[in-house]
Amino acid sequence: MTVYEESQLYIEKEQSEIPWLKIFTKEPYKELGDVPKELRTRLWEVYDIIELEMKAYYKPQKINMASFGNMLPRVHIHVMARFENDSYFPNPMWGEKLREAKLNLPNEEEFYKRVKKALEKK
Repeated sequence: MTVYEESQLYIEKEQSEIPWLKIFTKEPYKELGDVPKELRTRLWEVYDIIELEMKAYYKPQKINMASFGNMLPRVHIHVMARFENDSYFPNPMWGEKLREAKLNLPNEEEFYKRVKKALEKK
């Protein structure tokens, strides 16, 4: 599901028990260093806004950020709100599941509205 889109990038929701967004460049650059400097700057501005909104809205234990590109060899950044009682914590979300979690989180649609509003201001 696309949460936000602008001319050179877009944000998708990852299906997960935790709040997890992925930022993609529309052009399929292979490496971050291949991204033009102006777009790279915007990419990090978008990351900063998502992180700030996640912290304020969900109040997680930690924000995780990842950019592997091994399975999907193009620039994209994962932004994940982590909680001590999520199914994988403290492992990465790609790691071993440690428990069955039932997180009681605020409405994600409201979070997406907040992110979109913050991004449109910048």
